[in-house]
Amino acid sequence: MKKQYILIVGLVAGLFLSCGEKNVLPEDQENELYFPPAETDFWESIPINTLGWDDLALENLYTYLEDNKTRAFIVLKDGKIVVEKYWGNNILNTAAFDERSMWYWASAGKTLTATLVGTADIEGLLSINDKTSDYLGKGWTSLNQEKEDLITIKHQLTMSTGLDYEVSDLDCTAPSCLEYRTDAGTQWYYHNAAYTLLESVISNASGMGYNSFTDQKIESITGMDGRWVPLGYNNVYWSTARDMARFGLLTLNKGIWEDNQAVYSEEYYQQMVNSSQELNPSYGYLWWLNGKSKIIFPALASSFNKSLSDHAPDDLFAGMGKNGQFVEVVPEQKLVVVRMGEAPNEALVPIIFHDEMWGKLNLVIGN
Repeated sequence: MKKQYILIVGLVAGLFLSCGEKNVLPEDQENELYFPPAETDFWESIPINTLGWDDLALENLYTYLEDNKTRAFIVLKDGKIVVEKYWGNNILNTAAFDERSMWYWASAGKTLTATLVGTADIEGLLSINDKTSDYLGKGWTSLNQEKEDLITIKHQLTMSTGLDYEVSDLDCTAPSCLEYRTDAGTQWYYHNAAYTLLESVISNASGMGYNSFTDQKIESITGMDGRWVPLGYNNVYWSTARDMARFGLLTLNKGIWEDNQAVYSEEYYQQMVNSSQELNPSYGYLWWLNGKSKIIFPALASSFNKSLSDHAPDDLFAGMGKNGQFVEVVPEQKLVVVRMGEAPNEALVPIIFHDEMWGKLNLVIGN
């Protein structure tokens, strides 16, 4: 049974879970991935001095994160907690923000949707090359039928539907808001409404509510206990920072939690975390990719000849959301990095803050 939630949708919301103390055990010498038990709150940790990480640099990173309105910051190494720090208070009361506190993922939750599409795909409920209208019905846009039928689930996953982005509300999912600009697959633009409708695609394909599908396919396996909360046209995922870290760990291990069956195919995983199209090679299936030669940022139509982050590892891929909600995976170093908090600046997605955060984290790790 899921825990009871108290939800206030809008500017404030609070959800409370019970979690245990962080537990410190000796570092696993075999360097294999560790998975915290799904049915308990126990989570092994590694003292940073056993890894040769820099204590003073960590304090400097903490100062930077606190100055930039961070609420939660977690770093996993090989699945174990190395860094876990919280700042500020819960939204609904004056209790300290901690491992029990809930926070929104914003657009970082798109990565969870990408996972759920992969799950529906491996179970044969849909194919990403199917027409979106197969699941939403004809007339889900204002396009003529020929142009609407060009749009597939894969185009929704890759932000390449070709829908017009010069509309009054990019969150609006009504057909009247979804207008033709160019053929699907010939334009990249961070169009939120087209993404949001993936939730209806999954629900219609599975015959299950979106929260139920998430709970059954992901949360029950990993021990996550979050919830999708409606907010206007959007559905926003809320969870603890540790839940977000669990999701990052699942993705680090290519969708396999401990010895469970993979939640998506190896082929889907590789497509998800690599360039999904040529227009914006820094974008996979709703994941941002580092180390590419070109990028198109949210709210922009033009590309820049640069990577997502100069300081982050080239193999990093990240879920990134409004106000700096980050869930990030670095496969080569077996790292998961989580940041939740308020907006450090006015940017839609704080790219500069993200890069500076990694510059300071590199000093901690010794990269």
